[in-house]
Order: sequence, then C-alpha cells, then structure tokens
Amino acid sequence: MDMLNYDFMQRALIAAVLVGITAPAVGVYLVQRRQALMGDGIGHVALTGVGLGFLFQTSPIWMAVVVCVLGAIVMELVRSRGKQRGDIALAMLFYGGMACGKLLVSKSAQAGSGSLESYLWGSILTVSPSDLSTIAILGAVVIAITIGLRRQLFAICQDEEFARVTGIPVRVLNLLLAVTAAVTVTVAMRVVGLLLVSALMVVPVAAAQQLTRSFAATQAAAIALGITVAVAGVAGSYQADVPSGPAIVLLAIAIFAVFSAIAAPLARRRHRAAADHGPEICEVTIPAQDSGRSHSGPQGGSQDRSQDGGREQVGGKDLHTTSANGALESDPIASTGLAQ
Repeated sequence: MDMLNYDFMQRALIAAVLVGITAPAVGVYLVQRRQALMGDGIGHVALTGVGLGFLFQTSPIWMAVVVCVLGAIVMELVRSRGKQRGDIALAMLFYGGMACGKLLVSKSAQAGSGSLESYLWGSILTVSPSDLSTIAILGAVVIAITIGLRRQLFAICQDEEFARVTGIPVRVLNLLLAVTAAVTVTVAMRVVGLLLVSALMVVPVAAAQQLTRSFAATQAAAIALGITVAVAGVAGSYQADVPSGPAIVLLAIAIFAVFSAIAAPLARRRHRAAADHGPEICEVTIPAQDSGRSHSGPQGGSQDRSQDGGREQVGGKDLHTTSANGALESDPIASTGLAQ
C-alpha cells in the first residue's frame, strides 16, 4: 500500500480503472461482430496522431483522437461497401499510419529515445494530470455510448438487416461504434500501449464468454475483469519494475486460460442436469365445447377421451378442462397435439 503515497501511482491506478471499464465495454461489440482486430488497426493509425502531436508540440492524445476518428470512419465505409479489395485498402491504411507516425516523431523537436516507446508499449507511470483529465473525459463519453445504446448496438451486431427493418439507424450506429472504438484506443494507449490496446478490448470479453450465457452478463463480467487485470497489472508492474502494458495483457491471458479450463466441466454439468430433469408435462385449460365426442388426430386417426373426476386424458396426458357451467368438456385442439 506504500505506492498509494505517490501522486503518480494514484493517477496511474485511476487511469487503469477508467481503461479497464472502457476497453471491454467497446470490445464486447467488436467481438460480437467478429472484428476483434479492429482495435489493433486503429492503434496503427493512432501513431500518426501521436507523431503530429510531437511535431506541432500539442497534446498527442487529442491529435490521436482526431486521426483515429477519421481512420475509423474510413475503415467502416470500406467495410460497409464490401469491396473485394477492401482488406488491401485497410492494410495500406494501417501500415501507412505506423510509417507516417514514425517519420513525424523523428522530425519533431521532442523526439527522444523513449518518446515513442511509451506510446507503443504504454507508460502509465508517466500519466500527467492533464492526461488523466483527457482520459476521464473520453472515457465518460465511451461509457455513456456503450451502456446507454446497448440494445441498439447489440441489434446491429447481431443482424444488421433485421435492425434496419425495425427502424434502427444502422449506418449511423455503425459509424458511432467505429468512432467509439477509435476513442477507446486513444484512452488506453498510455496504459497498455498502441500495440497491445486491442488485447485489453478483446481478452476480457473472451474470458467472460467462457462462463456467461447472455450479452448483458458478458458485458458486465468483461468490465469487471478489465478493471481487475488493469489495476492488478499496474500494481504488479510497480512492484516488479516491469512495463505495465505487457503485465496487464499477460495477466488477462492467464485469466482467460483459467476460465477456459473451468468452462468445460461447467458445461458438461449443465448438460447432465438438463438431461436428468427431462421434459415437463404442461397442464393447460382448454375452451368449453360439446362433450362426449371423439375427434380425429392430424393423421386421420381417432383419439379417445375419458372423463374421470374432472380430468381428461389425451394421448396419455392429463388435461384440465372446465366449461363455464363446471361440466367437463372436450376440445378438438387437444386431439391435434397443439395443446402441448
């Protein structure tokens, strides 16, 4: 607990909590859409923004936000139009972003031995008060979008055509999700680095999916795991004197391995419990009609009904049937099997 006496560690832990919330909150949608590597591509583009920040001596985070948002919009437009060579265009965008960022950093007055390294691999211990304020503002925007529009975003991730038919603005939400992912990359780059930011967006979600069975539960569990690995990774990196980014990612992968080992026995246990429980017999109330008749089934055969003590048997099952005057009645619906 001695590390809490230092201001830089307090800022580092606060930044870790914010990133631990925002990265999985966005990553759950990317995983649902099978775009797990989108964060990695945006991280490549963000390097150009960092270089522009160094070149013009402004905040690298805000410059990275602008560049990432533009890059994310281009990526979404290429994806939505479904061009045959869209993957080549995205590859050129990603690698061009890295190359341009390196050149800009080399020409800037702030270029130094560790200036670019801290953004590539993360340097959470060097987070300044202004950086923390930026991370807090951007993180609040990301959380508001991912949690407030959870139903709409989930709909477009599951089936865009169905969402479009129901009146959801699919194009706008797709662009909004891409922009949110871009902002998340810039929020997390000081904590885990541009090269590892995608891991914090994906690995906690993949670990949560091993044990959860609904989207809401997966999102909540992923956020909890993100906070846990981010804070534990920062604390561990301080004690072991290692970079925080790799420590956070390796801890997240270790938790994923543990959850994967636990998931298989739990799935078998649930399967056995469902098999032992067996099908349930439903008792339904059917409308009153004339009694004392035999009705033909769906195959043209007849099924006999016997009345005994206020109960009726159809095909070996008991059905409660009561008419308005209290008499026992029969119904042709039951004879066709629809009453099940």
